Amino acid sequence: MSRLIFHIDVNSAFLSWEAARRVARGEDDIRLIPSAIGGDRDKRRGVILAKSIPAKKYGIKTGEPVGMALSKCPSLFLAKPDFRLYQKCSSAFIAVCKKYAPVVEQFSIDECFLDMSGTRRLYPDPVAIAHKIKDEIRDTLGFTVNVGIGPNKLLAKMASDFEKPDRVHTLFPEELAEKFHPLPVRDLFAVGASTADKLQGLGIKTIGELAHLDLPSLQAIVGNKFGIQLYNFSRGIDDSPVESEPHEAKGYSNSVTLEKDVVSIEQANPILLALCDSVSTRMRADGVKTTCVAVTIRSDKFKNSSRQRTLDSPTDITGDIYAIAKSIFASLWDRRTPLRLLGVGLTGITDGEDVQLSLFSEVDDGKKEKDRRVDRAVDEIRSRFGADKLMRGTTYGAHITVGKKHSAQIEEIKGKKE
Repeated sequence: MSRLIFHIDVNSAFLSWEAARRVARGEDDIRLIPSAIGGDRDKRRGVILAKSIPAKKYGIKTGEPVGMALSKCPSLFLAKPDFRLYQKCSSAFIAVCKKYAPVVEQFSIDECFLDMSGTRRLYPDPVAIAHKIKDEIRDTLGFTVNVGIGPNKLLAKMASDFEKPDRVHTLFPEELAEKFHPLPVRDLFAVGASTADKLQGLGIKTIGELAHLDLPSLQAIVGNKFGIQLYNFSRGIDDSPVESEPHEAKGYSNSVTLEKDVVSIEQANPILLALCDSVSTRMRADGVKTTCVAVTIRSDKFKNSSRQRTLDSPTDITGDIYAIAKSIFASLWDRRTPLRLLGVGLTGITDGEDVQLSLFSEVDDGKKEKDRRVDRAVDEIRSRFGADKLMRGTTYGAHITVGKKHSAQIEEIKGKKE
């Protein structure tokens, strides 16, 4: 039985989700003006997480510093990130996809794969059902997606990156010569900037030219294992399965994919803090704690790596989780490989109380209670006035100090009430 895979990708996810919320409130659609998500306009700090199509015309790029973006477009409208909103919108569009596909794999917060193999009797026309899914997401949730259709995950994902927004594209074997091979080699999934520069320096400028290389020659350029992957990918070959996450896995996770690679600790830490803030807020809302923190990274060659740490005692404190995540990240990343994705996960969920093992438990108890009160205050204000009304620490340049026992204290929390 031939495989049929859909890849669904939200168009400018963070900005689209913020725009949809504002439109639902009767406000202007920020997708129609130069706008972006991320950073502090007044302090010109932070990075751009997403941008509108009008902003793109000014040369504004995802991942660049806010100050640089404002120098390109002084009138740029900036909205602060709201990861609780993003998780809500992500869950909503995934729920729509699960109505149509027997197996759905969430690839990141704003994209997923649908294994539609064996559904021909239900959906004789794959393009028609892709349009139906796309239109349902747009009409019911207020934001647009692209749908790529192919015989495997690679080609489906490549197809979804064709012309945007709100489009359906196909990429089947008979279409490779026309749609796939003429693309720049840097557009191939798994080819990062450094690999693209190396290949182009050798005169390999398109995916088609890469596909004409024999395997030994390609391995001599990029290495044995990566050479095999590029050899197959350039020919449209990919047999990786679509895998849904087990329903019984109890935990909280969030991840962010940036168009511009993360290349420094200074870039990574604000993103880690925002992710820890997002997952710990959701966990506290359920009245539980974590006993295990995990960090996931994805390299510019799309290699995933993860590491986790079991805690001495359960915690629900954002600062503690962030400090542990930073420590894990520092030991996981080699600081040489550019990163495209950062993720934080909390598992080992329990409703148990903290168990103090420190000789200085009285001091620790006082600090933990102080941190817990800060978290409760933050959660309450966000619940009443919206998640975007109070932002944490280094997400926007506030100072964070890390103690010897990997406990983080938010020194500055700036917010505003309506």
